[in-house]
Amino acid sequence: MGKYADSVEMGSYLMRAKSSSVLTYKIAMAVTGVVLLGFLLGHVVAVSLLYLGPDTINGYAKGLREVPALLWGARGVLFLSVCLHIYTAIKLTAINREACGVAPRRLRPQKAKLSSQTMMLSGLVILAFVLYHLAHLTFRWTHAEEFAHLGDFDAYSMMVISFKSPWVTGFYLLAVLLLVAHLQHGVVSFFQTLGVGGKNISAKISKFGPILSLIVCLGFAAVPLSIFLGLVE
Repeated sequence: MGKYADSVEMGSYLMRAKSSSVLTYKIAMAVTGVVLLGFLLGHVVAVSLLYLGPDTINGYAKGLREVPALLWGARGVLFLSVCLHIYTAIKLTAINREACGVAPRRLRPQKAKLSSQTMMLSGLVILAFVLYHLAHLTFRWTHAEEFAHLGDFDAYSMMVISFKSPWVTGFYLLAVLLLVAHLQHGVVSFFQTLGVGGKNISAKISKFGPILSLIVCLGFAAVPLSIFLGLVE
């Protein structure tokens, strides 16, 4: 009897420990998600400066690089947030699969929305796009010949040259579409992690996620489409 009681107590302790770990991972994912969302909101405003003309957006690009400590500090926070966000996503996925007690290929999500089922896939494609985006417009490793004659802060011309390409524009729009699904589920999950409940509040949150993600993604999609369609020269 004593051994059975000890076994039950140990099992209860392990369940509490695992539950605590899951909550910690969820909080870490929510916090890093907010940091990344804040960056997206700021970035969509920044790229929209394109509509105000070359001087405005080029002046913004130059201003960023005139304060290297601030620029690299922000990049460092973003880099750590991305790494932690990916790590917690992998850990939570592994814990969820272990709890199901079946092989990953046999998982059959029942009532989950498509956006929640594809979070890992959309996240990986978005990550691939971010890496390409950095190589493209930050480090200028792509379009080397086209960018060779441009000044160090000519962001306007780089964007116009780049988004004349159907391949670049297509990849950008694909990432934007996946971002819609990722944000839609992520925003709702953030409030759930905080324990925000109630029927009325949950209903409002379920609408807030898609609306916010749609606004952000329309802002990003408008720039390449405007250039590709010849509305911005």
